[in-house]
Amino acid sequence: MRRLLALLLPAVFLAPLYATEKPNILLLCVDDLRPELACYGVDYIESPHIDRLAASGRIFKRHYVQAPTCGASRYALLTGKYGPGDNNALFKRIEGVSSPTAPEWFRERGYITVSVGKVSHHPGGLGGPDWDDDSIVEMPNAWVRNVQPVGKWLHPRGIMHGLADGEIRKNAKDMDVFQLAEGYDDIYPDGLTTETALQELNELAAANETEPFFLAVGIIRPHLPFGAPAKYMKPYEEAELPPIPHPEIPKGKTTWHKSGEFMKYHRWGRDPNTDAEFATEVRKHYAACVTYADAQVGRVLSRLEELGMADNTIVVLWGDHGWHLGEHGVWGKHTLFEESLHSPLIVRYPGIGEPGKATDAIVETVDIFPTLCDLAGIDMPDFSDGRSLRPLLEDTTAAGRPAISYFRENWRTIRTEKHRFIQTPKHIELYDHSSRNGETLNIAAENPEIVETLSGMLDERLKR
Repeated sequence: MRRLLALLLPAVFLAPLYATEKPNILLLCVDDLRPELACYGVDYIESPHIDRLAASGRIFKRHYVQAPTCGASRYALLTGKYGPGDNNALFKRIEGVSSPTAPEWFRERGYITVSVGKVSHHPGGLGGPDWDDDSIVEMPNAWVRNVQPVGKWLHPRGIMHGLADGEIRKNAKDMDVFQLAEGYDDIYPDGLTTETALQELNELAAANETEPFFLAVGIIRPHLPFGAPAKYMKPYEEAELPPIPHPEIPKGKTTWHKSGEFMKYHRWGRDPNTDAEFATEVRKHYAACVTYADAQVGRVLSRLEELGMADNTIVVLWGDHGWHLGEHGVWGKHTLFEESLHSPLIVRYPGIGEPGKATDAIVETVDIFPTLCDLAGIDMPDFSDGRSLRPLLEDTTAAGRPAISYFRENWRTIRTEKHRFIQTPKHIELYDHSSRNGETLNIAAENPEIVETLSGMLDERLKR
């Protein structure tokens, strides 16, 4: 009955319908995804399924994550709060008294909560040497089911950095940094995860007449190593890629690093900072992984439509952080530069006005939890550091606010309309984004008043 009403009623009546009929939530988390998609204006990337979602939803062109590493960024997504800056952030949370996570909040309000794949830092949400110890739970009380199929990869740790047909990372120097293999999508871990997500959607559909669901699906690619079925490289085989912007290693003290996560893999003795041909190969393999991840998104969205649930489901696609592909001479994340912190965010909900329109307002990952509550018509978490994005969903010209990010113990940054300010215990950086120099020229020494103002904003927002 609910689905029939959704089809018959005009969009203007859908919001009041939520007062008695709660919408479902589908959260799609994609690892290491840069905002380089066709819907973000990058014409050489093949991302038709995400683009179709964007055409029916709202594109946030200036979304920033809280941290340039998976665990800390997902902490902010799932708690709505600023927190630790490392991959053990969610495990640290359970050591003390804390507020509920987003899935726990929704579960307490009548939702069936299900996680498939890498949603928290560990695929499947467990700890232990192989991430399969059910006595160590990353997010207690959050999920009715937290599922991670492992197939040939044996355990969730194997899934996380797995290559084709069950190859598990043991010593990274013995595993190729990129790979293509002939076969179907399930020869790599994300195909297996997506198939399980489709099965979960089938089960949730059967219960959806009486119980709404909160389904989170985590896709690992394009995380290292860059492995994808060979067919996803075809759009890039003859592609001419644009030049890498500002590829030089920055001078002076910065959060630049030597790309240790990337460089530890087997690279055939090649370095993309000194080998332009190899740099292009790396970028094309990353792009192939993006297109592979896009295909998995498409499979999930298609199943949602086939089951007749798309018209009563809020869909969020979120990238857990960006990734440098040679900018600043970095191949990886773990900096406080724009490339590490800028990621895609797309929100679609029934009855959205001006679908496909983008907003340029600055928003943060901590905003997603309160936004979902607002759209679902349930009480808002007063403990969240974020705020609902509903005003921007209804009016793309509404104002955003500066974005806070952090890493490690005492590295922190704020991004305003014009500036990025970075502060560490040993140095400060200030960059002017209204200048062509952008994040290549540190102007902190010449602008002490701006430095003082932005440092004060960081202190106030982070309260530390």
